[in-house]
Amino acid sequence: MNRRSTSPGARRTGTGEGGGGGRRIEEDEKESRVFVFCMRRRRSYKKARKLKTFSLFSPSFSLPPHFRVFDLGFAKIAVNICYGRHHPLNWQAFALNGAEIVFNPVATVGALSEPLWPIEGRNAAIANSIFTAQVNRVGTEIFPNAFTSGDGKEAHRDMGPFYGSSYVAAPDGSRCPSASRGEDEVLVCELDLNLNRQIRDHWGFQMTARIPMYAEVLRRASAVEGFEQQVVKSVKE
Repeated sequence: MNRRSTSPGARRTGTGEGGGGGRRIEEDEKESRVFVFCMRRRRSYKKARKLKTFSLFSPSFSLPPHFRVFDLGFAKIAVNICYGRHHPLNWQAFALNGAEIVFNPVATVGALSEPLWPIEGRNAAIANSIFTAQVNRVGTEIFPNAFTSGDGKEAHRDMGPFYGSSYVAAPDGSRCPSASRGEDEVLVCELDLNLNRQIRDHWGFQMTARIPMYAEVLRRASAVEGFEQQVVKSVKE
């Protein structure tokens, strides 16, 4: 994905377009997964040809700042890249930062994660009163050199098949039908972002969360040493 390939659609539709999967090596040799989002400027028709390009770095691989949210005018969006979907605190952090829609672009194969796929994005939408968009590719990738996957099997040159099945989940637990498992498709969904507020007011998940308590536990657990788990053991009489 590059800016040139993404820009025409954003210009033509007056919305935004994103793509990713690239990697960036920082000066300290830390690896970042990169997602680029192009947005049309709407000040005038003439200036609509110019694009803003955002680089969104995965909290799973990069250093701060994490959990950036981008206000596109029609929605506040964030990108929880690939493996970040397995960490509920990632989704929560984006929601706390004001995200209304969180995208999760991935390239994952059936033998690895398919049982989790229809669950994780939907759970994140419910728990955080946001929309989530689970985006997975299809097909099989063939590489020039053989590699191993850490599963004890012989080296191979193929990775896949990727199982697609992209979908969008809503904060009320509903979701759209999945896109194809094996064919390239464009999934079009109409989202009413008012539903985020309606669900928050109805369920009160954010109101009843114990964020200061969670923060204290995480602060102690992230200390280099000295963390003691609070486990109550039964006492034999």
